[in-house]
Amino acid sequence: MSALQDHLERGVTTLARCWAVIRKDGVVYGFTDHDRPLGFDGITFKADSGMTARAIMSASGLSVDNSEAMGALSDAAITEADIEAGRFDGAEVKAWLVNWADVSVRSLRFAGSIGELRRAGGAFHAELRGLTERLNHPQGRVYQTPCSAILGDVGCQFDLGKDGYSAEVAVEEVIEGRRLSFANLFSFEPAWFERGRLDVLTGEATGMVAVIKRDRFVGSERLIEVWESFRAPLVAGDKVRLQAGCDKRFETCRLKFDNAVNFQGFPDIPGDDWLLAIPTQGGANQGGSLRRGG
Repeated sequence: MSALQDHLERGVTTLARCWAVIRKDGVVYGFTDHDRPLGFDGITFKADSGMTARAIMSASGLSVDNSEAMGALSDAAITEADIEAGRFDGAEVKAWLVNWADVSVRSLRFAGSIGELRRAGGAFHAELRGLTERLNHPQGRVYQTPCSAILGDVGCQFDLGKDGYSAEVAVEEVIEGRRLSFANLFSFEPAWFERGRLDVLTGEATGMVAVIKRDRFVGSERLIEVWESFRAPLVAGDKVRLQAGCDKRFETCRLKFDNAVNFQGFPDIPGDDWLLAIPTQGGANQGGSLRRGG
């Protein structure tokens, strides 16, 4: 930063702005408003990409920094198909002020992620959310009967790589974009994948993820339905990974996954029916303890 400050104090500067967009699938895009490509940190920042950004608004304290990136849709960079498929949702964004004559002299001016992304008139507009945006997310645990963990996360600690809890298979048929049929997939119990995860491994929809709504047998085939249609073409022959589902109940955790020790819910908390219970005609209703010996 001191080297950049020295450069700024000279009065005559050679400055450019660079942006990096890092998608969740690992694909990296680099853009610059300079008239020639620049490169650093293993990223090539393309010139004349049609991408610009408004001034970054920031303040001290815990207020949320934000900006907006704008650009033209092009096959060489960000495409409408990728935006429609959701590949840029939540992507990481970094922005630098760079001395283009010596790219080692630079300053990171913004770090965050893409929020709302919209398209209009052959261009895209991406809302950029700063790191303090995460402070708006609820934190802590909720006291509730079902488990609050996600299957396989740090709270659950279940090893999803165990045999019998996932399968990689080719799709036989796709119906209405969200119902998939599979042949010769009978080694798993009915509804085994219900509430589970489906990852697309090959084809145009590679990297897409869906939550499984229903898993049942129909004749000689297994029919799996997801909650929403895929936002990229999924066709017969594409390979997907099916992951066992969890309904968050203690009995499921204990019997299906043998993971009761890591259950993140509170199954013994009395429910509303207990709070609203009234005396009954049968039994001894003398106002004493409900526990044995009371």
